Amino acid sequence: MRALHTEKAPAAIGPYSQAVEAAGFLFSAGQIGLIPGTPDFAGDDVESQAVQVFRNLAAILEEAGLGFGDVVKTTVFLANMDEFPLVNAIYEKYFTQPYPARSTVAAAALPKGARVEIDVIARRP
Repeated sequence: MRALHTEKAPAAIGPYSQAVEAAGFLFSAGQIGLIPGTPDFAGDDVESQAVQVFRNLAAILEEAGLGFGDVVKTTVFLANMDEFPLVNAIYEKYFTQPYPARSTVAAAALPKGARVEIDVIARRP
């Protein structure tokens, strides 16, 4: 197992790795819309946060030599399920067919008051 870290994504805010690679798979920690190197969200709205989440995920995938085309599973956590269509419209910009498997979960609360959190599992080709 190998832990991964990049300064191009927010540092972990607890005792966990940004991502771990094991057996040819990369497992990311959940990413929220924090701007790397700051305690600030990219914006208060779910769209701004979702775009930043994907930037953070892209940085982690890139650090591992992977991209969104290598993602096989995602989990999306939403503080408000009514915002699903807004997040889904952004999600569609990052993935093409065949789409990764996905779970979307309504969460009572997310870290630091985030509106969206996403984690991914990617497979090394």
